[in-house]
Parts: sequence; structure tokens; C-alpha cells
Amino acid sequence: MQKFQNYDAVNAIGEYTPVDLGGHYAVIKKVEETKSKAGKDMIVVYFDFCSPDKQANYFAAEFTNDVRPEKKWPHAGTVYILTADYKDATKPSRNFKTFCNAVEKSNSGFQIPWGEAWGKQFVNKKIGVVFGEVENFYNGKTSMRHEPRWFCSWDKVKDARVPDPKLLPEDQKTETPVTATPAVDSGFINVPEGETGDTPFDSPF
Repeated sequence: MQKFQNYDAVNAIGEYTPVDLGGHYAVIKKVEETKSKAGKDMIVVYFDFCSPDKQANYFAAEFTNDVRPEKKWPHAGTVYILTADYKDATKPSRNFKTFCNAVEKSNSGFQIPWGEAWGKQFVNKKIGVVFGEVENFYNGKTSMRHEPRWFCSWDKVKDARVPDPKLLPEDQKTETPVTATPAVDSGFINVPEGETGDTPFDSPF
């Protein structure tokens, strides 16, 4: 038998290393302006950890090691944010404003210009992101995943606390598939894994 071309790139069962809980230094790979399934304006932020983070290039490695024909940027490295406040569409949502502030504070001298091609300005900008445990329900079973909970500025990463676990309401632990609906305590959107669309970048890293 000949050795598989991607033999060394694939982790064996039990070799998977989860994302550490707490704060991470990250770099933005891409920001897309789009609509939620309910027709609300939203952005999609794709990011990866970077130096001095001890898990630098975590999602790039996961993407590279993905041997499926149709690759997608890892679910945990993708955040969906509604841009407008629920009660007043003339105001930004709290999480959208937090994202924008975190980018400006993490990149000295950078101020967000508004207008056309808005998302392109964020490529390679630094940002902090805090991970915590989030309960998920799939195929009749619940599980805890390590997922992004909120963004923060670069200087806040080292002191970021580990969030309390985020549990699903009992009425969401059903056989009904979870769709892209707003989370109760966040402007982030719950999107099932595999629903991120095509590969978000022009080429692999």
C-alpha cells in the first residue's frame, strides 16, 4: 500500500486539540456584508489566531487539513453579527458596535471609514476574541462546544475571563433543526455548522 498524499495532515481519533477557553489574539481574514435568513442586515467575520497567541494559525491549519472536496472555513472561526438594534433599526446592535470598537482600539491610528466596499478594510486587522463553552443540540444529543462569545480589544485579551457556559433553553432541545436565529443574550447568530457557504477566501493559506 502506498502512503496517502495527505496522511500526515489528518488527525487520528483522540488527537484533536480544542480551542482554549478565554481570550485569544486574532487577525481578521475577511468581513462580508450579507443578510440573515430573516432578511436582516448582518456581517460575517472570519478570523484566525495569530502571534503571540499560543494557538496561532489554528483555523488555517484546520482548513488546510480538511480533505473534503468542498472546504469551508471552520465554524468556530466564523462569527455572524446582526448590525442593527432589534428595537430601533436606526441604531447599531451592541455586538456590532463592540466589534467596530475592538478593531479600532486594536489597530493604532485606524478609524473605520464608512461607505462602499466597507468590509475590505478589515482584512489583516488585529482583534481580540473570547471563547467559552456553548451548548449545542444535534441528533437528539446535547454537547458543549468551544465557540467565540464576544470580541474585545487586543490589550484586553490577557485579562479576559472565561465566560460562564451558555446553555440552551429546554424548548430548543428538540428534534427540530436549529436555524439561523438570534441568540437570547447576544447579537451573534446561531448558525448550524456547515451553513457558512462557500470557502470564504480566494485561495488557501
